Amino acid sequence: MTDRPALYNLGALASGLLFGIGLGISRMVDPSKVTNFLDIAAIPTGGWDPSLAFVLASAVLVSMVALRIGHRRRHPLAALTYSPPDDAGVDSPLLVGSVLFGVGWGLSGLCPGPAIANIAFSLPEILIFLVAMAVGWGGVHMTRRLGASNDRKTQAGS
Repeated sequence: MTDRPALYNLGALASGLLFGIGLGISRMVDPSKVTNFLDIAAIPTGGWDPSLAFVLASAVLVSMVALRIGHRRRHPLAALTYSPPDDAGVDSPLLVGSVLFGVGWGLSGLCPGPAIANIAFSLPEILIFLVAMAVGWGGVHMTRRLGASNDRKTQAGS
């Protein structure tokens, strides 16, 4: 484990608290709120709930401003260096993962953040969702390890 500045940990705590409060205020912890947003077929009957679009727009706006301010600084406030994302492009794992995430979100009305926030309510369906999510993460991790192991064996045999 690496030693991180206290400000880094404080920033992580503040970000997590802000995220959790935002999930609660926007009611994204309520699966029916999310499924009502995703159900665009209900637009003609007035059953569609567009309010999460405002949550999304607000998040994008805040992120744009924060990135703009952050890019003006030479060094980050709470870390030793900036860690930009890898520019791996669009590949099949990204596409498959996106489809699986979208289908899971549409069926359950939950994504990982709100599901973890819902642990506080200890609802059986939330716990089932979290177990299924953990199994999925474990499956991906195991598949990647097996793929890397097979790549090493193939390279060693050439």
